[in-house]
Amino acid sequence: MERHWKWVLIVGILALEANAAVNDTATLRQYRYDYGLFNASLELATEVITTDSLGKEGSVVQSKHEPHLIRSSVIFGLTKVANESNVNPSCHSHLKQVQRGILNKQPWAMKVLDASGTKPSGFVFGQNYWLGSREACRGVQGPVGITLSRNYERVMHYSILTQSAPFGMDYRVIYLRHRSPWQVEIKVMSEQVLHIGLCLPSACGSEEVKQLTRDYVAGGSFAEDDIYDMKPEVLYMKDLQLRESFFQRLTFRLVVAAILVTGALMLCAQQLRVAKRGDDPDPGLAPVESEIWQALDSLLKKQPLQNIVSCFDVADNWRKISAMRPNQPGEIPIMNGLRSVCAIWILIFHVVWYMYFTVHNKTELLSYAEKVFFQYVSTAPLLVDVFFTISGFLQTYNFLRNAKQLEAVRGNGLWGNVKLFGKLLFHRYLRLGPLYLVVMGSVDLAFAYIGDVSVFHINERFDELCHQHWWRNLLFIQNLFDHREMCANWSWSLACDMQFFLLANIVLFIYAKHPKLAKGLTVSGLLATITWSYGIGITNKFEFSFDSTYATGTQIYTSPFVRVLPYIVGAMAAWCLQEQRFQVELSERQTRRLWHLSLQVFLGCIYSTVKRDLGHLITISLFVLGRALFSLTVCWMIVGSATGSGVWWSRLLEAKCFQHLNRLSYAIYLLNPLVIALVYSLTSTSSAADPFLLSVVCCGFTMIVYVASIAFSLAFELPYSNLSSLLLKGKPKTS
Repeated sequence: MERHWKWVLIVGILALEANAAVNDTATLRQYRYDYGLFNASLELATEVITTDSLGKEGSVVQSKHEPHLIRSSVIFGLTKVANESNVNPSCHSHLKQVQRGILNKQPWAMKVLDASGTKPSGFVFGQNYWLGSREACRGVQGPVGITLSRNYERVMHYSILTQSAPFGMDYRVIYLRHRSPWQVEIKVMSEQVLHIGLCLPSACGSEEVKQLTRDYVAGGSFAEDDIYDMKPEVLYMKDLQLRESFFQRLTFRLVVAAILVTGALMLCAQQLRVAKRGDDPDPGLAPVESEIWQALDSLLKKQPLQNIVSCFDVADNWRKISAMRPNQPGEIPIMNGLRSVCAIWILIFHVVWYMYFTVHNKTELLSYAEKVFFQYVSTAPLLVDVFFTISGFLQTYNFLRNAKQLEAVRGNGLWGNVKLFGKLLFHRYLRLGPLYLVVMGSVDLAFAYIGDVSVFHINERFDELCHQHWWRNLLFIQNLFDHREMCANWSWSLACDMQFFLLANIVLFIYAKHPKLAKGLTVSGLLATITWSYGIGITNKFEFSFDSTYATGTQIYTSPFVRVLPYIVGAMAAWCLQEQRFQVELSERQTRRLWHLSLQVFLGCIYSTVKRDLGHLITISLFVLGRALFSLTVCWMIVGSATGSGVWWSRLLEAKCFQHLNRLSYAIYLLNPLVIALVYSLTSTSSAADPFLLSVVCCGFTMIVYVASIAFSLAFELPYSNLSSLLLKGKPKTS
């Protein structure tokens, strides 16, 4: 009996579960049916409903929402001004379907409305990025790839995930220049450009959309134009597609050729290394590859070719870059730390500088830059004087220490010294030129690329400037022209350095034969640059404000006649050290005080621009005399390190780890603006300037630039430096 009741209980439970399963299945089927019916009805409504056939309820919807949409939504406004006379038939039909879909709240059309830009808050302080959402526009073109569980109730139309537009849609950006007096005008490039993202039918051409936008803003329907007095003017439009002309650019072919040739030389260097080790070829190589290796091996048996190919040995070059060894006699170790720290410091400045063109609170970003705490970032361009001081010091120091070269100059006639001068210039160009030219080509390609695909208006079109003015960079004279017309405008300091190198060598050649004349020329040059700087500063009413600094960039910031001051100071310090014209006996305590005083003066010069609205005479005096004092502090650090004195913080700058960073400093200097501008330009939306986020971004950019600098140094800097040493001394440098 008991067993019978157990069987009855089991059968009952199974029957209940089966019934529940049937009910659940029926419920799910009904849910799916309702869901599919809802989508089908929406799609059918999209095709059937027309403006003339709207029912009573549709008319209410239209009258309720249409006036607001016309004034607040650019995409809806374009659908209203479109007619058969200003767009092609397909575009007209599709735009009208978008209009009807929005008024009747079709899911795909609501996504079009949502993906297109409208005015956000923050316009007064620089919010000109009405970009909408590029990703949301992709969601109009096809179903969104996301899985949601059916176990939970959601207050949503599931069709917004699955329903697509009945025709092709593209995300594009149209740019309008406004003239609103209700936005802070900073006068640093063209910040008054509205970026309006639109999710548009693919059938509409860019010229048609531009004309529709002109009609829309001219008709007074642009609501924001009324209250903010924008008076917008249509500039151009982007479809964000890379054009075929990108691959036809001469720089594309040259950069690809440089990469292929360098890669082939590196491969040959590796094969030469294997051959010298006596290793057998890899038995796993295919016959064709074996023949290639054998041909390379026979070719590389020629000694002159071996020497050249060895310059491209990746393993050897990496050891030179990464080597950290004890300081050798005659070296000045603090230079490694100064160069490395200043290179990273300027990189951080460039992170903030290029962020300016992608943030929607530009005014707040500049207000941060004027605060006391952030002066170390906003005045980082002053650190370029550290490099000029070091260059002037090393140029003079190495020349005066090279007794053999001094004797050659003294013994040569005019033609002999001209040939020696040309030889020195050739080797300097060989060391600096290859990496510089490859980066210049990369800049041209990168800005051509972002000019096509970036959502941002690119004010500095280096792809156009490099195409027009490449010869200026090739001759290192780009800083003699307007700073707005420079290809890779951050290379102005490299041009200055090359020009100062030429002038310094001329004076040093004169010094070898006529010391008094050379000294007179140096002092005259120092007084001339101070006088010139004062004259230019007063004439142009120079101020430390950002708009004034940018406006006077050509006359003051990039001018070699102004920037030569620290180079001359560094050269004079090297002459004093090498010729031992001053020997002052100082106690250890006095030396320590001078070291700390030099640091205080160094930081004081960095923070001297905390007040930016001083008079013109005071401002230019701070600029000229402050830079002279700044260079003197750097010279004290160099001379102190050379003579073996120092304090705890100078010992930190002499640490061995800075040897590695110093070898990469040239590549870091050339590459960091390119990398930073490229990354910022490829983001899909604007960002806000935030100090904490900025610190994280700076760390990320530092690592990216560091890795890129290693790659470019191994490929395009160190091999040619080795080749220069090979031509000068018969073998590559070992350190």
